[in-house]
Amino acid sequence: MKFAAFERNMQGTGASRRLRNAGKVPGIVYGSEGAPQLIELDHNALWHAIKKEAFHSSVLDMELAGQISQVLLRDVQMHPYRPQVLHVDFQRVSAKQKIHMKIRLHYSGEDESPAVKLDKCLINHIVSELEVSCLPADLPEAIHIDLSKLEKGATLTLKDIQLPQGVEAVLHGHAAEEMVLASVVMPAAEEATTADADTAAAPAAAAAPAPDKKTAAAPEKKPPEKK
Repeated sequence: MKFAAFERNMQGTGASRRLRNAGKVPGIVYGSEGAPQLIELDHNALWHAIKKEAFHSSVLDMELAGQISQVLLRDVQMHPYRPQVLHVDFQRVSAKQKIHMKIRLHYSGEDESPAVKLDKCLINHIVSELEVSCLPADLPEAIHIDLSKLEKGATLTLKDIQLPQGVEAVLHGHAAEEMVLASVVMPAAEEATTADADTAAAPAAAAAPAPDKKTAAAPEKKPPEKK
């Protein structure tokens, strides 16, 4: 995805305010190579770009002063209540250096799963994005996860899925089998019905009268035999 940026010579609160009044957005590009560079962008073009998922999770081609460089969007500062972008941060990337990025998880196929289709269960999406490490060329826009095989009572962990080639999950010391991505649960109505049935059965069992020991011990009287 490509966007245009322009060099910015002025900085400070007053200069940024004048830029915003002129329909521009102040920004900065930083990274391991070279000093941070001040830039400005057209607000309307940026406003439409940030609505696209690819702008947040893919390597971008930034055109600046006639040259193309690869960057990642790192931060967007929005106005508290106006539809206005106040500031943006980008990071330069190197084709030979791995980057860390949070990628959206796209779930599909749950309506075809035995858990939903046969047992009328629900599938909770517990994790919506995953932090990954990879080279810029291997960075996916999203990770697609198929839920069509899930059965009643199942859980899907990170260990159960295949990540795109060249992409590794950043686990921060946790094991892949410990990270639950989605789980199958019973519908709330069915759980409530089961709980109500159990609750009703308990008082009924407690209220049942105990057998009378005297009555139980008394011998049965037989009618007199006819002669």
